[in-house]
Amino acid sequence: MKMFLFNHDFRYAAEQILLTMFPDERPEYPEGKPEGDRAELSLNEGCKYFTAVCRLVLGGQEYYGRSATAKSKITDDITRARYLQRIVKLSFYRAALNSGKEKPVWGSLTGIRPGKLMSNLLETGMSDKAALSKFIRDNDVSPERAKLCLHTAHAGLNCAKSLEEDDICLYVGIPFCPTRCSYCSFVSQSVQKSMKLIPEYLDALYREIDATAKTVNELKLRPIAVYMGGGTPTTLSSGQLDELCSRLESAFDLSSVREYTVEAGRPDTIAADKLKVLKLHGVTRVSVNPQTMDDAVLSAIGRKHTAQDVLDALDIVRSVGGFDINMDLIAGLPLDTPESFGKTLNTVLKLAPENITVHTLSLKKGSGITLGDTPRPSAEDVRKMLDCASDALYSAQYEPYYLYRQKYMSGGFENVGWQREHRENIYNICIMEELCSIISMGGGASTKLCVGNGRIERLFDPKYPLEYIQGIDKIVSEKARIKEILSYNANSRLISYNAQEV
Repeated sequence: MKMFLFNHDFRYAAEQILLTMFPDERPEYPEGKPEGDRAELSLNEGCKYFTAVCRLVLGGQEYYGRSATAKSKITDDITRARYLQRIVKLSFYRAALNSGKEKPVWGSLTGIRPGKLMSNLLETGMSDKAALSKFIRDNDVSPERAKLCLHTAHAGLNCAKSLEEDDICLYVGIPFCPTRCSYCSFVSQSVQKSMKLIPEYLDALYREIDATAKTVNELKLRPIAVYMGGGTPTTLSSGQLDELCSRLESAFDLSSVREYTVEAGRPDTIAADKLKVLKLHGVTRVSVNPQTMDDAVLSAIGRKHTAQDVLDALDIVRSVGGFDINMDLIAGLPLDTPESFGKTLNTVLKLAPENITVHTLSLKKGSGITLGDTPRPSAEDVRKMLDCASDALYSAQYEPYYLYRQKYMSGGFENVGWQREHRENIYNICIMEELCSIISMGGGASTKLCVGNGRIERLFDPKYPLEYIQGIDKIVSEKARIKEILSYNANSRLISYNAQEV
C-alpha cells in the first residue's frame, strides 16, 4: 500500500497498523502527488492538542480516522514520541475499521507485550474490574484477550516483587535438532552437516561460558533461573549433557537458582540416561513439545515421530521423576483443523502437565511453510483453536501466566503460557516482561541487559553453529561489554516494571 506521511516520520507505527489491518500489503513510500489506493497520515499541532488524521483511499472510496492527545500529557521526548505514535496508529486503525475491515481481537494494540499496559493500570491502584474496563476501552481489545492480560499482569507483578537487585537469568542455546520442522527458521537446512559440528560447537560454548561467568562473578550477579533452549538440547548425548551441566556449575554460582529448565522438545531425543543426568545436575523442568498430537499434521511439518512417541517419551520422563513438564502446542499448523486441534488439546489435558504453552503459528522468513504452498488453517479457524484452548484450560484449572505476540502471526493472535498449581516458570515471565537481565550464551543467544529507566541493551551471538564457532574469539572478547554496560549503573539492573509500551 502507498503510504504518505505529513508533518511526521512515524513509519514504524504506521506499518504496524498496516500489518495488522492489511496483512497482505507491504508499505511503499512513493514521491509525488498522492494517487491511487493509499493511506495519507497527517499530524497537526494545535494550541492544546496534537491531532492525527488518516485519509484512506481504497477503490476510489475515501475513509477517515482521527485521534488526538492533549499536549499537557507530553513532558519530554520519550512521552512525545509515545503519544504521537499512538495517535497516528489510532487514526489509521479507525480509518481501516471505517472501510469495513473486521476489528482484530487485540484491537489497536500492535506491541509484543500487551500485558505491560495492564500492569501499569494495576500499579496505579485500580481494581481488576476498573483496569479491565479501561484496558478494553482505550485499546478496543476483546474482553477475552483483556482477561488473559489481567492474569499475566498479576503473574508478572508478583514475580517482580520476588526479585532482588542483583538477580539475573541465564540462557544457554543449543542450536541442533534431529530434523528441521517446516515452520522453523532457526535450525539450518543441512541438519546432518550441522550435527557433525556438535563437538567443536561445545568447545566454543565452554569458552563463552567461562568468559561470561568471569563477568557475572565480578559484578556479583546472582543467577536465579537457568534455561537451556535451542534447537533441542537433548539432541546432545548423555555424556555431552553431563559435561555441559558440569561446566555451568563450575563456572557460575548456582546456589540461588530457583528453577532449571531444559527443552527436551523433540520426543525422538528423549532417553532415560539423558534425563538421569539432568536430574543429577538439578534440572527441575523439561519441555516435551509435540506441537500437535495428529500424525498427519506431524508429518506435514517435518516431524519424524508420531503422537505415540510423545506418549512414550512422557512415560520415560515420569519414570525418572522429579521434573515439572511443559508441553507446547501450535495453533495454525498445516492440515490442522479446529476439530483435530481440539483432540490434541484434550489428549494433552489428560496427561496433566504442569505447564502448557499454546503458540500461534508465526510465519517466519526462511521457514519451509513460508517458502512452500502447504495449505494452512484460516485466521478464523486459528481463532477457534485459540478460543477452544482458553476455554478448556480455564476449565481444567490452568491459569495464563505469560503472554506475548510476534510479527507475522496467523490472524495476529498471541502465544500464552498456562500453569496449574502455582507452577509458573520464572524465566519465561522475566524474559517476556523484561524484569531482570538475561545473560545468554550459545548460537542464536540474545543477552538482554536491564540498565534502568526502562532501557534494554542487547548483545547477540551468531545464529548458526558454524558462524558461532568461527566467531568465538570475538564473542568471548565482547563479554566484557556486559560489565561496561551494567557497572556504571549498578543500582538500576532491575528494570522498572511500569515501563510503557508504545
